[in-house]
Amino acid sequence: MKVGIIGSGGREHSLCEALSKSKKISKIYCFPGNAGTQKIAKNIDINVDDFEILKNFIVSEKIELIVVGPEKPLVEGIVDFFENNNIPIFGPNKLASQLEGSKIFTKKICAKYKIPTAKFGIFENINKAKLFLNNAKFPMVVKADGLAAGKGVYICENMENAENAIEEIFNGKFGEAKNVLLEEFLVGEEMSYFVVSDGKNIKKFETAQDHKRVGEGDIGKNTGGMGAYSPSRLINKDLDKKILDKIIYPTLNALKDMNCEYKGFLYAGLMIVKNEPYLIEYNVRMGDPECQTILPKLKTDLLEIILGCTKRKLDEIKIEWHNQNSLCIVLCSKGYPDKYKNNILINNLDNITLDSNQKIFHAGTKNENNNILSNGGRVLNFVCLENSFKEARNKNIQLINKVNWTDGFYRKDIGYRVIK
Repeated sequence: MKVGIIGSGGREHSLCEALSKSKKISKIYCFPGNAGTQKIAKNIDINVDDFEILKNFIVSEKIELIVVGPEKPLVEGIVDFFENNNIPIFGPNKLASQLEGSKIFTKKICAKYKIPTAKFGIFENINKAKLFLNNAKFPMVVKADGLAAGKGVYICENMENAENAIEEIFNGKFGEAKNVLLEEFLVGEEMSYFVVSDGKNIKKFETAQDHKRVGEGDIGKNTGGMGAYSPSRLINKDLDKKILDKIIYPTLNALKDMNCEYKGFLYAGLMIVKNEPYLIEYNVRMGDPECQTILPKLKTDLLEIILGCTKRKLDEIKIEWHNQNSLCIVLCSKGYPDKYKNNILINNLDNITLDSNQKIFHAGTKNENNNILSNGGRVLNFVCLENSFKEARNKNIQLINKVNWTDGFYRKDIGYRVIK
């Protein structure tokens, strides 16, 4: 069968690579893809925001399944559009995607269904939000309501920081803002928890820990993710049950009460406080770089899992994993997450020989005249599966040194909490 993947990042390259192993797939299209997907799929430079143009191409090429990587098309209703046109598509519909599209939507569900989360307040203008700060405890968290590419969250140490964050949000840094969310700061450790759902059945899809901050030791500005490792060091049977019973199932039941079934990947960003889970946020797709970290561990044919979801037969699929640790380091353009240059040559990738347990997933890259050029803030993902996280990290760093891209930088301490 022919499969299409929407997106251009490291997540989409890893989805493409995993699907390319399926014997049932004859051809993969990526919309628009990157220099990495180009080697295993056909990249199509098309406006993915224009669902009609996309649909016409998919119909003309007889593509039989669409897999959506990023959140933006999901939040904008691409699943509803394609289902209405009888094209099989993997991902949650527009209403379910509000779990990520609006942090306030999710917080209201938490309040109604008693899902553990940080205490919060919703404010509709700058003055009301600033007034609340007079009696607030610091540090506190200030969040933009809508999509912000992983960067719309401020951890504010004092009144001045919080006021600046509120002003930036209402002044349109992340698009038009009708509300701002103020939250208590939870002291614990973050964890990423994944499930996959067909609308009636769910299956766990591994855990990870992401390093969001740009600087070593988890300091500096928020990014889309500087690296990750899987499984999380925090997960245990007791915690796993609490996450499902207190957070995942009540959320899916809340959607069912709205006559909405959740289909696709669901990613819960959690804060773990003394083995108790608190929901920080939901993402309605695989994480990035968590997807690149988790998928190489998957033994089961990813296509079978996705088709199980689209046909509401996920309960018939047994998901199996390699029993190894996985660690991913992201190589970024110098200057990221602030200003950086694109179109910089990356020379040595074709000379790299990878072991069977190593992957290089492209993110911000493009191919011009058989040259690989940088095309984004996060450029390459280096992933290794090993028995120890330390060995995985060492092998990734050796690979990065071989690539020797002097216009990039990376964090050398990914996984430091789990590597002694």
